[in-house]
Order: sequence, then C-alpha cells, then structure tokens
Amino acid sequence: MLANRRQGIFKGDVYFVNPNHSQILGEPCYPKVSDLPRPAETVLVAIPSILVPEAIEDAGQAGATAGIVISSGFAEIGNRTLEEELVRVASKYDIRILGPNCLGVYDPYTGMDTLFLPETKLLSDGREVVATPRPRRGTVSLLTQSGAFGCAALDYMAGPHGIGIRRFVSYGNRCDVTESELLEYFGMDTKTRVILTYLEGLSEGRVFIEKAKEISKKKPIVALKSGRSESGMRAAASHTAALAGSDQIYQGAFRQAGIIRAQNVEEFFDFARALAMQPPGLTNNVAVVTNAGGPGIITTDALEASGLHVRKFPSRIMSKFSNLKASKKLLPVLSGTNPIDLTAEATSRMFALTLSILLDDPSIGGIVLIALHHAPTILDDAVGMIAETIEKRTKPVTVCDMGETEMAETMRTMFEKRGIPSFSMPERAARALWALIYYGRYLRAHNVTERRG
Repeated sequence: MLANRRQGIFKGDVYFVNPNHSQILGEPCYPKVSDLPRPAETVLVAIPSILVPEAIEDAGQAGATAGIVISSGFAEIGNRTLEEELVRVASKYDIRILGPNCLGVYDPYTGMDTLFLPETKLLSDGREVVATPRPRRGTVSLLTQSGAFGCAALDYMAGPHGIGIRRFVSYGNRCDVTESELLEYFGMDTKTRVILTYLEGLSEGRVFIEKAKEISKKKPIVALKSGRSESGMRAAASHTAALAGSDQIYQGAFRQAGIIRAQNVEEFFDFARALAMQPPGLTNNVAVVTNAGGPGIITTDALEASGLHVRKFPSRIMSKFSNLKASKKLLPVLSGTNPIDLTAEATSRMFALTLSILLDDPSIGGIVLIALHHAPTILDDAVGMIAETIEKRTKPVTVCDMGETEMAETMRTMFEKRGIPSFSMPERAARALWALIYYGRYLRAHNVTERRG
C-alpha cells in the first residue's frame, strides 16, 4: 500500500499504527487509530489475535467503517470465543470485517493492496527475484477462502499465459463479510467479466446458490471446491474453520446454479481464460480441426469424456468439403470426417476455409483447433488468418499447439493476444471448450439470449 501511494497508484492516505514505534519505513507511526491526524475509513489489522478486538474497538471509536483482519488464531484453531468477541465489537460500531485469517484485497485499478507478501525477494547470491507478483489489470475477479492458494493464484495469473485481474479478495474465516455478499458485489461490478471462487465450505449455502443462479445469467462463475474427501473436509475445518459438507450436495447445487466446477487448479484457470475471451456455445455437438492425426484423436476422446459429441458431419458440410477438394483448395486426401485432419501439409488458408464452413453451420456448437507449429507449412502468419476467421463468428474456439519451444510459446501468445485461448495440451483445450458450452447451455435453459465475447 505504501509503495503504491508513493508511486501515485493509490490515491488515499496510508497511516501506521503501533504503540512501540514512532516511525516505520520513514513514515510517522501513531499509538492508536484514534490518534491519527485524519479519520481512517479502513483499518488493516496484523497483530496478535488476542489484541484484535481492542484494536477494532479503538478503530470504531475513531469512526472507521471497515476492517481487514490479517491476524490468525481464531475459529480456525478452535478459538471461536475470540472470533465472536471480534464480531461483537465490530457490530457495535457498524464496522464490516473481512477475515480474520486472510490476505485481504488486491485491486490493480485503485492500487489497494493489503497483501503482506513482498513482490520481490533477495536471494543468498545477491539476486533480486520476483516472488509474489501482482497481475495486470483485467476482467477476472478471484474470491478465495485460502490466502496461500490466493497468493499462488496471483503468481500464476501474472505469468506469460496468465489472466488480468479485476480484483482479488481473500476472506479467510469470513466471520462477518461472507462469500455470498462478495459474490453479489462482483455480480454487479461492471468491470468483472468472470468470477473465480475457491471454496472450502459455505457459511450460507442456500443464500450463495440463490445469488449464483441470478449472477450466472449475467456472467460465468467458476468454482474450485476442495475438501471432497473425508480427509480433505477435516483439513478444511482446521484451515479456515470451514464446514465442507457432502461433495455430492455441492455438485448438485453448483449444477442448479449454473456454476462451472473445475476439477483441479489447472482447469480453474483454463476455464477463466476461455470464458473471459470467447463467447459461450449453445450445443453439445462440436468439431475438431487438426493438422496432426494423433492429437486430434486425443482431443476427440477428451471431448467425448466431458459429455460433448464429436459426431459425423451432416451431408451439407461434407458436400462443401468435396467441392473445395475438387477445386484444389483442400487436399484430396482430406477425409472430411470429424475430427477433420487437414494433414501436415495444411496451409493457413486451408485452416481458414475449414473453420468458415464449420463455424457457419448451425449443427456445430464450438471447435477445438489443433494447429501444431511443427508442420513445415505453418508459420506465425497462420495466427492472423485463423484469428480473423474466428473473430467474424460468434461461436467458441479453443486452440492447442503442443510443445514448450520458443515457436510454440510464440504461437500460443499470439493467439491469446487475439482473444483465442491457447493451450499446450489437447485435453486442456477440450475441457476449456466444455466450460464454454456448459455455460452457454445454462444461458439457453434460462432464455438468456445476449451473447458474450
């Protein structure tokens, strides 16, 4: 916060409060919140837990309206009496509490940054390295019960294939401000395009699901719910005092509310990227377009395993492919089946022609495109022609270019700059398309006709 204020990113005032110091980081330090030269709106509390209620009492008397309690040592270790005392004191002064046992808020738009984790660290050899980066501005908001998961998520989101963030909120034990209230807030937030939520349990399950039902009609919600196993539920209870509950109940509730459930961390972020970039699909019938047979088959298996259908093309599509082969615009060896293998001799133009036919046909709900850079006919200029074809349509497409070479990274980055999510493995591209179609079917079931993307 102080660094952001000094750089002019955060426009508010930042004061230090500690009775044992007169100065911190070159800034004056005050004994109590009530001693500040100006009333504080929000207090960030990071002191021994036993002292927290007293600090909130002082802040309340000084006119504060919000508190972010970083301190741990409350209900997560069985100390519910202390947490109840914190809530009692805060409610006396109408102070809303985020936490305790949390990281608080990171907002790149306003410069609000309550994370106590340094952006860089100095290694023993003298090198300064990035440790906890802050992601760029974006449209994805992340709500997390776990602070540790949250900081790792920020690290990932700041990476080369990461996701720009709208706002990050780590709410910990949620003794006062609940996940339901946060969900409602981001549902109304115009800068938030996709809501990610990491859950260990819900304090108001019915309220959360009812709010999610309505919010999902406006923007997608992706949930990563941990504590599925008996041991996981026990770990959740000792981590953030979460009552995890039956995983089958959560699964049913998520489905009812249109929440897109990620099965692992990788899917959590893959779904976010896809939903932030592409429109939803409306039918389970999908196509695979590839210049490599094996990856096309792997993709097909992954799509079918997800509940999508890679069916034979109708005769009208087959006829169009036959005409293009006859005019030598597509190779004569092209089978025209689904998946459609353009072979390693495929050119950018062939990809574009094939995509045009499939995206314009009402039977196709979305496409996974496998464009391996290894083929001698595929260079980086392929991205522009493929992307232009996709951008003229309103159906979702995900891309896979396998490999970790410089060329593979370059191709994937170029696709993503054009708003097309690109993955290093075909299964990830397939599951991302599943998320887009899952969300689209929820919208259609509730007669929501507005298209995103």
